[in-house]
Parts: sequence; C-alpha cells; structure tokens
Amino acid sequence: MDIFNVLAMIGGLSLFLYGMHVLGEGLTKLSGGRMQEILAKLSDSPIKGVLLGAAVTAVIQSSSATTVMTVGFVNSGIMQLKQAVGIIMGANIGTTITSWILSLSGIQSDSFFIRMLKPTSFSPILALIGVIFLMFCKSEKKHDIGKILIGFSVLMFGMDTMSTAVEPLKDVPEFTRLFTAFSNPVVGLIAGTVLTAVIQSSSASVGILQALCSTGAIPYNSVLPVIMGQNIGTCVTALISSAGAKTNAKRTAFIHLYFNLIGTMVFMALFYLAYTVHPFAFMTQPANASGIAAIHSCFNVFATIFLLPFSNALVHLAEISVKQTDDEDETVSEYMQGLSLIDDRFLKNPAFALSQCAKAVDKMAELSVEAFYATTNLMNDYSEEKAQKVDELEGVIDQYEERLGYYLTKISSFDVSRTEANRIYDLQSFIGDFERIADHAQMMKTSFKKMDQKKKKFSEKGRAEISNMLNNAAEICKRSLDCFLNKDKAAVGTIAELDKRIDKICGNVIKSHKKRLKNGKCTVDMGFILSDLTNDVKSVSEHCKNIADTVYKPMSDM
Repeated sequence: MDIFNVLAMIGGLSLFLYGMHVLGEGLTKLSGGRMQEILAKLSDSPIKGVLLGAAVTAVIQSSSATTVMTVGFVNSGIMQLKQAVGIIMGANIGTTITSWILSLSGIQSDSFFIRMLKPTSFSPILALIGVIFLMFCKSEKKHDIGKILIGFSVLMFGMDTMSTAVEPLKDVPEFTRLFTAFSNPVVGLIAGTVLTAVIQSSSASVGILQALCSTGAIPYNSVLPVIMGQNIGTCVTALISSAGAKTNAKRTAFIHLYFNLIGTMVFMALFYLAYTVHPFAFMTQPANASGIAAIHSCFNVFATIFLLPFSNALVHLAEISVKQTDDEDETVSEYMQGLSLIDDRFLKNPAFALSQCAKAVDKMAELSVEAFYATTNLMNDYSEEKAQKVDELEGVIDQYEERLGYYLTKISSFDVSRTEANRIYDLQSFIGDFERIADHAQMMKTSFKKMDQKKKKFSEKGRAEISNMLNNAAEICKRSLDCFLNKDKAAVGTIAELDKRIDKICGNVIKSHKKRLKNGKCTVDMGFILSDLTNDVKSVSEHCKNIADTVYKPMSDM
C-alpha cells in the first residue's frame, strides 16, 4: 500500500463523512421538525416509544440526533424521564438501517438487475437527479430532496473509494496483526468506543469498519468486540449535550449509557459463553459488510428486548447516579412554561426549534393580553395586589422578549429555508408588538396608581367614557390574540375597523374632558392622566393592528 492509496483512503473517508452529514441534514430539513413533534406527543408507552424512536432515527439517519433531542425534551419538561427510555432504545435500532444500506455495496452478481441494486450503480443516477433539482427547480422541498440524493451519492462514492483504497492492506502483515489484537474482547471494545466517541456517530464508525472489512483480511472475532464498543461510544454525544442541563436531562443521557453498557456486557457474556461451549465457525471467517450490519442489528434488538421490561430499573439507576441538587427546582411556574419549550439542543433541527419557539410566542401573547386585562380593572378597583400582578406579568414578558429574540437569532444563523426565514421575521415582529402591549399596560397601571395615591377620580360621565374606551381596547386585544393564535386572516378587517373606532373614541374622550375642564367639572392634573391613558390605549390598538397585519401578510406574499 503506497502513499496514493493512503491519500485515496483519506479522500474517501472525507467524502463518506461529508456525505453522511449532508444526507442527515437534508433528511432533517425535509422532515421539517415533524418527526420530533411526533416523538414529543406520542411517546406515552415504552413499546410505542421504541417504535417511534426507531422510525424517527431511520428517517433522519442519526441516533445521536434523536437522543440529544430526547435530552432536550426532558430538559424542557416536554417529556417525562420514563418516556425517554423507549425512544433511546428505538433510536439504537433505527440507526442500524444505515449499515444495511451501506452493505449493499458488497453485492456481487452478473445479473443486470441485481448489479443495479449496488449503490455504486444507481448513485450516479441519484446524483444527477439531485443536481437537476438543485440547479433547475425553485421549490425548497425539491432542493432538500436534491441535497439528500447528492448526500447519499457522495456517501456511497466515499464508501467505495475507501474500500478500493484499503484493498491492498490485505497483503500487509501489520494490518492483519492490528485487527488480530482486536479479537481480544476488551481491546476491541475499547477501540470501537474510542473511534465512535471521536467522530460521534455510530453509523459513520460502522461504515468505516465495513469499508476496512472489504479487504477480506478481518475475521468476525475481531469485528464483534469493535461493534460492541461502537454502541457505547455513541453515548458520548448525549453525555456532552447534557452538560449544564437539568437533573432529569442528565439522567436521560445516563439511561442511554447504561442501556448500551448493560446490553453490551450481557450480550458479550452470553455470546462468549456459548462460543466457549460450542465454537462458531463463522468467527474465524472474513467479515463482510452485510455480516457487520447483521451483528449491529442483532445486538440492538437483543438489548432492547432484554432491557425493555427493566425500563423502570434503568430510570432508578440513572436517578441514583445523578442526584437531585438542593438548589435546583425542577418545577416551572405557570408564567414561565412557554420558555421551557425552547432548548439549545433543539437547534440541531432548526425547523423543530422554530416550531417550539412559535409555541413559546403563543404563551407570551396570552400573558400580554392577560396583563392588559388586569390593568383595565384597576380604574374602578385599584389595589396594590392587583397592580403587582401587572408588574409581575410585564417582567415575565420582558424575559420572553429577551430569550425568544436571542433564540430566534440563533436559529437564523443556520441554513434555514426562505419560508423559515420569513417565519423568524414574523415571530420577531409579534414578540415586539406583544412586549409593547405589556409595557403600555404597565404604564396605564402607573396612571391608575397616581389616581389612587392622590385620592382622585374622574367624574361619573368621564368614568363611563373611559370604561367604554378600555372595553374597546380589551376587545381589540382579545380579537388580535384570537387572530394570532388561530391564524384567522378573516378577522384582520374587523380589527382594522376596531382600531379606527378606538382612535375616534380616544379623540372624543379628550374633547369631552376639555369641555368638563371649561365647566370646572374636572382638573388639569386629571387631564394629564387622561392624556397618558388615551395615548397608551391608542398605542395598544396600533400594536394589535400590527399583529393582525403580520398574520395577514404571508397570504399576500404567496
């Protein structure tokens, strides 16, 4: 094996890893976060969790992504710790699909149809279709499909290049001796663990192993311990992602580790015990890609069947390993539940992160309108307790604005689609409007507080006019909230009319006050307060109209 073979192997490995990255990224974008939504909603039983975890991982081609997402779900309170167990087990099964796809490269036959099943035969066709989709189609969905096809083609080309480059290694004694050392279960286990921990992908490390086995110089007794180690090494990604997370999120990562550790120990103990009693002939035979895929699948299916009945025991073991700290409160206040929906771990799937962000904005919208409602009740029934609630809500909403704005900025830094970019812009607009509504609610509270401190009230007629103004303001808040939550574009016209009516009402309120001032039925001080109130109401109404216009805008852009 000369320097050119080494360079070809490095190039093949690079293409293989890059192709796997592009393929996974394309599949994730095409799913649009729907797979993760399904996981979050439907994983209410261990068996269902296993099936969903396997299906989602098979679609997005990454058990690490599924597991990290699960850690995020538990950290955000979307999912309970017990629900995560089945998904983690299923993810380990789903990731074996990749090794089976890669094993197709070993197909050998003179039949045209069977040869066409070989990835190196149909990959060029897929690559051509992918290039056409990317260069000549405007649809974002077709662009994502194009990336998937090109990613798969590059992946298979890299796999084939690696296999061809390492073929001369079969005649290198040092290479054979290296893998002979891996026949020692402990050495092979450590080697597989370290390799997978470094590249943080069991699918990629298994693919590399399949390419090396194309030399025909590596027996199954050297391959099996390495595969076991690869399953342990993939736990590193989840463990890293749980750093800085809440207690239960850390426990989720440990459940993933314990599942693979215990499964590996039991599988290897039973296998080598049986091998000692009755040696298996295949263990000394050269390993091939399909055999590696079979071992990978058998282990993960065995581990799942064996450990699924002990799901609660795995949870208990994780709870023992990761103690609840005294200064950590796992409960989330009602007001802050919206912010618990967003997590930096979701950023691995920007589409899903964006959908979670939208849910948090929904909660922020409800709190903003609640703050305004709470303020309107202060004119005739002021109390410090009610006023403090407005201040509390406004403070919470400020936190929503800061954290959601920062989170959306993070999402926008990724390769998002045009539709997602527009949605980010709209959400930022909504956040600004709802935050300003809460600000004006607090300013109105300040006006009512001044009245209470000075023991002053508006005249009976003045109170009736202001109550009518506040009722209309509350109505436009309610309608804009319904319009926003339900994306009711038909309500936009009604809100625009209501905005005009409120503007007119505010003008009439000021005119009436001036008349009462001339007649000595009101004071200048109350006039200042009234001016502040009408300005706040008009601003709230304008923000409500902005919200409705933003809801309507996407329809006009289509």
